Amino acid sequence: MRKSLLVAALLGASMIAATMPAGAAEQTWDGDYSVKRFAASKTGTSLAASQWEPDFSDIYTFDTDCSGGPCVATVIAGPAPANPTLPQPAQYTWDATSWVHPYDWEWDCYQGEGVPKVMAPAHSLAYYTPQPDGSLVGSWRTDIDGGPCDGSVIMAVAAYPVNPNPGPFVGGS
Repeated sequence: MRKSLLVAALLGASMIAATMPAGAAEQTWDGDYSVKRFAASKTGTSLAASQWEPDFSDIYTFDTDCSGGPCVATVIAGPAPANPTLPQPAQYTWDATSWVHPYDWEWDCYQGEGVPKVMAPAHSLAYYTPQPDGSLVGSWRTDIDGGPCDGSVIMAVAAYPVNPNPGPFVGGS
């Protein structure tokens, strides 16, 4: 009995998989999203982690390409970064769970009004995990290598669809 149930379950699963459209298991990140960084509650070991700043967000347009291996979502529109050392365009690779964006850049360490910023090498890793409601949540960690801001800065991040597709219209008479 158990063996026949297992065979039936495997057959059913293979029939469902065969009827799924190609690429149905691929994740996409397309369209306009309000990307929010929760800077007011950041943590870490860097001087920068203890400096207060407000949460901030911007709207970006993403386009996903799955033709060359893992899916890659690229920012194709949105505001230019204030720091010119940030790699452009930003690209996030799907790792079967989250959209991941590792990058190297120069941290511009703020030390107070009128004090010149000190640049230092930094490595960031941001990830965004899709949620059932269409949003994405995750974390952005930066490790700063040297200078007065040496250490880590970690903050929560999220992306919310702008004008999401409401789905099919279901109306009454």
